[in-house]
Amino acid sequence: MTDPMTRSATGAVVLPSMPMAPISNPQLPAGPDWGFQLKWDGVRMLSLIEHGRIRLYSRQMDEKTALYPEAVDLLKQHASHLPPLLLDGEAVMFDLVKQKPDFSQVLQRERTRSAAANIRGAETSHFIYVLFDLLHYNGEDYRSRPYAERYDKLRELFPEKRPQLFVTDLFRDGPSLWQWIEASGWEGIVSKRLSSPYREGKHHKDWFKKKTAQLYEVRFVALIIREGRVASLMMEKDGVLFGRVSLGLNESSKAALLAYGKQHERESPLWNKAELPAELKRETILWLAVPLTGTVTGLETTAAGQLRHPKLVNFRVQED
Repeated sequence: MTDPMTRSATGAVVLPSMPMAPISNPQLPAGPDWGFQLKWDGVRMLSLIEHGRIRLYSRQMDEKTALYPEAVDLLKQHASHLPPLLLDGEAVMFDLVKQKPDFSQVLQRERTRSAAANIRGAETSHFIYVLFDLLHYNGEDYRSRPYAERYDKLRELFPEKRPQLFVTDLFRDGPSLWQWIEASGWEGIVSKRLSSPYREGKHHKDWFKKKTAQLYEVRFVALIIREGRVASLMMEKDGVLFGRVSLGLNESSKAALLAYGKQHERESPLWNKAELPAELKRETILWLAVPLTGTVTGLETTAAGQLRHPKLVNFRVQED
């Protein structure tokens, strides 16, 4: 693993083994050494600008340059007059109607590995590259510097807040920002210790995230059966697997679901076993010929499109 405190003797840009990641914490830290930012519902993306060339990297440090040509084009407008840079940020598809990020569109691009995957939402959304950190500037590794200093330099390099490329705001009043996030239905808040260096992964106590519970309308396409009883419901959203939910089910609803499933069993599976995650391949699945619809809550969706910490709110027979 690259030591974030080291500096290249040659001035060359050193990529991290992994980006610094916030740790889940239901409490907002307090004190003058903390700043707060919106949690953008996109995918992590680092960008290396060097000798006029731009390369993009994912959270796993896989190269994603070809997958996000919009980011390359946006950065090219600055690359001609900037020294070597290593930037950290988030690739986001922003819904212009709802006025908030739409993770499903980013996920669609990641799954298809095609930059053309967002055509269906092109009229009501656009791509945004949100910047929030500076790791290297003009031959110097900035990762050992305090976040406040890195952020100020980043704002100096990108002073203009363009519609599709900008540095995210840094707020000092966390509780007020959290109230706005809850009222506006955004994903959450990231708290950052202003004096902290850039430490890879989650081996730190300097970045935290607090997330709001979101409501999702889904279809329940199958029942997971264990020992002859319903253990959970398999969810589908926008035509793809959205995970499974068991929290919120009680014994009476499980019995009603089992009776419904036996009356409406589908002869062939909606997805073959090869298409399912490893943990579902071992399960006994009762596929529904007439799916149920309903509502679940969850904190966020993973890069694989699965809902984290889902809880059932209700389910109903799907109307024709």
